Amino acid sequence: MKDANTYVAIMAGGIGSRFWPSSRTNRPKQFLDIMGTGESLIQTTFNRFRKLVDADRIFIVTNGIYKDLVKSQLPELTDNQIICEPSRNNTAPCVALTALKIHALNADANLIIAPSDHLILKEDVFVDKIKTAVDFAANNDALLTLGIQPSRPDTGYGYINYKREGDSDIKKVNRFTEKPNAEVAQSFLDSGDYVWNAGIFIWSTSSIIEAFKKHAGEIHRLLSSNTSVFNTDKEQDFIDSEYPKTPSISVDYAIMEQAENIYTLPAEIGWSDLGTWGSLYAESEKDEAGNVINNITHKHITNVNNSYIRTSADKLVVIKGLDDYIVIDEDDVLLIYPKKEEQNIKQVNGNIKDLFGDKYL
Repeated sequence: MKDANTYVAIMAGGIGSRFWPSSRTNRPKQFLDIMGTGESLIQTTFNRFRKLVDADRIFIVTNGIYKDLVKSQLPELTDNQIICEPSRNNTAPCVALTALKIHALNADANLIIAPSDHLILKEDVFVDKIKTAVDFAANNDALLTLGIQPSRPDTGYGYINYKREGDSDIKKVNRFTEKPNAEVAQSFLDSGDYVWNAGIFIWSTSSIIEAFKKHAGEIHRLLSSNTSVFNTDKEQDFIDSEYPKTPSISVDYAIMEQAENIYTLPAEIGWSDLGTWGSLYAESEKDEAGNVINNITHKHITNVNNSYIRTSADKLVVIKGLDDYIVIDEDDVLLIYPKKEEQNIKQVNGNIKDLFGDKYL
């Protein structure tokens, strides 16, 4: 039976600039069928959480410009379930706003916060882990995050060092380290005492609101200044007025690195954050040459190895002599880029903006 006190908030306000040129400002990656499954990433995430809660307890937090996109892809939602940010202020204000809104609906609420664009291959295991975490959060003043066993010294993730003692699957966290440099990340991997922060959080609304009050007072002060407006027709005007004033900071920096009541639940769930073309390549089925060829019907591809190739149009694709490349063909942009340098694609966005304005973004 689904718990009436459990709510889900899916964060879906990012631009996904590392997935350029497929991900654009007006239609970012969470709204794309990036895996070729017939569902966008946000639809897949929504359906995954339907195994835990009913649709009326799933909320989407997004930038206001994407409200219509959310409604078109998730028609089950009411307007009150789409929380529209007027500005991009990182994840801490997003989390605080959502917790305050849902707490106004149900003071006994437990809240799961998750990104809209992650891949989780072992969904049944994921659901079981979340149920365990929710039960713990409902009965303890605890801020939980799922922990993922690291497979490489990735500098783009937060790392969690936790206490190993005890029989419980849920472990007390010693410390959070957000996005370490390569040398530190390698030392974490070598130690075997760290897991990645998957950015999937579980807590009661009362616990996380108290954490904001203690550790991120300005965010709490601004967004709790008139809680009577939440879930009314005055809510959006209040958000539009107060939200842009909040400091732009991640919930990892604002809360998880500051609070003492932090716990993690290590989980092997077949997780990837799908943050780059390379991570999508790593999780996709490959042909005998190590290539991922996505959305291409007519092709003549020779002497191409270990590459990711995608086109948005029904066209003949002819490629010869590439090794370890990303090839993305959109109607107005063709990207051919070394896969080992894919982290630079976000910077390429800035260069394109300087040269051509927003036309191709």
